[in-house]
Amino acid sequence: MTHYYSEKQEGKLKLFEIEIAVKGNKYNLFSSDGIFSKKELDIGSRVLIENCILNDNDFVLDIGCGYGAVGITLAKFNNIRVLMTDINERAVFLSNTNIKNHRLKNAEARKSNLYENVSEEFDVILSNPPQSAGKEVCFKIIEGAHTHLKNDGSFQLVARHNKGGETLEKKMKEVFGNVERIGKGSGFKVYMSRKIID
Repeated sequence: MTHYYSEKQEGKLKLFEIEIAVKGNKYNLFSSDGIFSKKELDIGSRVLIENCILNDNDFVLDIGCGYGAVGITLAKFNNIRVLMTDINERAVFLSNTNIKNHRLKNAEARKSNLYENVSEEFDVILSNPPQSAGKEVCFKIIEGAHTHLKNDGSFQLVARHNKGGETLEKKMKEVFGNVERIGKGSGFKVYMSRKIID
């Protein structure tokens, strides 16, 4: 049995379009079976998009991008550069298809198992972590973020506070030495830690 966080998906690729409506904007993205929240923008991703903190010209990593909803939305409506990564080959294909469909010059998608195929440093790393993959995977996302952020860069993560989010918040504090809550909605909270090197 494969999961959305598996490298390869068993079922045939059958593309369909879904409508994304967020922050007053509406547009379509291609999706498919074998992808997390394949039929609609999930609540966690929506809360992350609506509350994440970005600056002009930021280089942003969307880790575990799925079909690209977070990265593409932010790349479309902000003056930033976005790298989207996922271990799921189908997710990377869909993200690249959606990037081309929206003619985005400031976004790319790349296959990577967490940070395995990522050598760059980022101003911001965003994560809607695959909590069903287990706490260990989520902890690796947090730990690797510290390594791949520029000094004063931020790691921003969304999770249900009462369903694992509190544990992830504590891990962020442990790894970065700081954490704050920058947004919330529908039981989800967005936590942010900064990489601070004296």
